[in-house]
Amino acid sequence: MPDTTQETLLDTQRISWYERACAHISLERFKSLVMSLVNHHSPTGAEKSASEFMVAQMNRMGFQARYQELAPTSGNAIGRRKGTGGGPSLMLYAPIDTHLESNEALDVPWCGPELRLDMRPTAIAQDDIVIGLGASNPKGMVAALTEAAHAIVDAEIPLRGDLILAFAGGGMPMTVPQRESWGLSSGVSRMLTRGVSPDFAVIMKPWDFVYYEHSGLMWFKVSVHGTMGYAGIPRGTPGFRSSIVPAARIVLELERWLEQYPEQFSSPQVRPQGWISAIRAGWPERVAFPSATTEIYLDIRITPDQSCASMTAHFDSVMREILARNADISADWGVIAAIPGSRVSPDNWIVRSCLRAWEHTHARSYPGSPAMAGQTDAAMICQLGVPIARIGYPDCPPELVPEALRAGLGGMGVVHVPNMLLPIRTAVYAIIDTCARTRAEVGCS
Repeated sequence: MPDTTQETLLDTQRISWYERACAHISLERFKSLVMSLVNHHSPTGAEKSASEFMVAQMNRMGFQARYQELAPTSGNAIGRRKGTGGGPSLMLYAPIDTHLESNEALDVPWCGPELRLDMRPTAIAQDDIVIGLGASNPKGMVAALTEAAHAIVDAEIPLRGDLILAFAGGGMPMTVPQRESWGLSSGVSRMLTRGVSPDFAVIMKPWDFVYYEHSGLMWFKVSVHGTMGYAGIPRGTPGFRSSIVPAARIVLELERWLEQYPEQFSSPQVRPQGWISAIRAGWPERVAFPSATTEIYLDIRITPDQSCASMTAHFDSVMREILARNADISADWGVIAAIPGSRVSPDNWIVRSCLRAWEHTHARSYPGSPAMAGQTDAAMICQLGVPIARIGYPDCPPELVPEALRAGLGGMGVVHVPNMLLPIRTAVYAIIDTCARTRAEVGCS
């Protein structure tokens, strides 16, 4: 991580603008926006209501905002506040879709025994926290970036460069077959190839740190083969063999490999993880007939130093070694999805600006970024040529989270409103530090 201690921070004029803008930050307005966004249900591929709501919100703020349709039920919200000219453009970005449908028939029991309060698209305020599906991620991130922009507008800060607010559908690391398989950064890909071309971008995600490396992902499917059987056939009958029991052995072998995987491939800011995420075999309604194929699905995160091709080759060698130890098992495998990891130079303007912002808002030296493996749209944004830095926010204090909502990932649906003040201030700083300068000052031609 670059050292910012010797850099020139905001001058007196820009500091006064920063303080004036921060005086216009309203956590009550932020809280109200989070609750409204939670109440606009936006599962991946069905974000139209939430995106159209944000278009109206940005237009009221004085942005030139528009809805960008992706599909009949899916779309992006894009707003632009034009500067006076001659400055760099900055995009503040967050996805707007949630990872759960909040539908008992589709989500239970895979999300748990029931849909908890943080898995439902109904906002609940309990003192300083808001509970509801996506209240923290992504709705809290959308609201925080919007509040930073709102403060800039209300304070009438003179920006040279354009300020862009961008909230895309299809951002979750998932695909939805019933809705044209949206997901895996489909929305932001369309956005950046259909008219949105900023000089720099800032994405907000969980963790109160600054990242210039962005994890990629690869999804693999392993198919273990047997024969279709019948429950009345004795074990060992010639011509009949299970696919499910051999698949269990493959799962254990893969899990042992995945435990060692991060040590081999970590980069400065990404410690890649891998999980066996789904297993599928047979017909639950035809239990008398064991399946001829058992499918194992893995999500494996990759660093900016790993190409998708090299990871494919590595996984191939892993599977060949596993089968060499288990010669009685028949299996094949392949990639079903891939997004490369990406890296912005730590010396890039937007990375250094976000580090300066973090240090100013936290009033201390930056401690460094713990390595992570969270995959975001930042990887795709960077791959499409936009330098992007990731900023974030701390978790809700555990003692404030209702006990019933503490286990597992849940609906990423508990946000502590006071915790969002520093990240909003950080975004305000980055806006002024970037858009209130000339293009030459930030290294843009």
